[in-house]
Amino acid sequence: MTEPLIRHYGPKAYSDHPPFRYPDYKSTVKRSPTHDLLSIVATLSETTGPGPIWSDISEEDADLTLNAGTGSPAIGERIIVTGHVLDENGNGVPGTILEIWQANACGRYAHWRETAFPAPLDPNFLGVGQCRTNETGEYRFTTIKPGPYPWGNHPNAWRPAHIHFSVLGPALLTRLVTQMYFEGDPLFPLDPIYNSAPEHSRERMVAHYDHDVTEENWALGYRFDIVLRGELSMLEELDES
Repeated sequence: MTEPLIRHYGPKAYSDHPPFRYPDYKSTVKRSPTHDLLSIVATLSETTGPGPIWSDISEEDADLTLNAGTGSPAIGERIIVTGHVLDENGNGVPGTILEIWQANACGRYAHWRETAFPAPLDPNFLGVGQCRTNETGEYRFTTIKPGPYPWGNHPNAWRPAHIHFSVLGPALLTRLVTQMYFEGDPLFPLDPIYNSAPEHSRERMVAHYDHDVTEENWALGYRFDIVLRGELSMLEELDES
């Protein structure tokens, strides 16, 4: 008799990630766990997904300058963000769903609760996009370079320009969330979220200008690769009796 497949996910690489509690980033003081973490075996209900809604992605979803559907382009500096999703051995990870969300060129999110920052909204910019990596693990977005914005963590606190990335693997439990920054940002030394990451990991969150990606008379290009853990990220066991 063959039992259902049970997947055991490998431990998080804690030395490469920010700590759960980082006092300079004030929200972590309340959000960080106060008890030891529990290891839970992931059964079929946790490892299936992400389902047909996530799978229904078109090429238009990856162009944030036009995907608002208004017929008019978003306002701001057009950029192309591309790169590869790789495992730790340098192999491309095909068929991976990426989602990004970001502020507009003025640093304003298109969200009903975003009212504290008096920057204008752009009716032609949703600030959200999706795509799927190709057979070599490559992805590509066209968007608007986001602006910095104040966030109230400390006096005169401003977030560096950034784009949020969600990388969805074969199931919801394999989702990775990170942020992409732009090289040379003067706000890096002042941002506790960026600096909460170990020093050796911070450069991995920074996109670099790529002239080969840049399109003449259209948009500047940036390259940002995302490296996952690789083959040992998930160990599969199949019990037979």
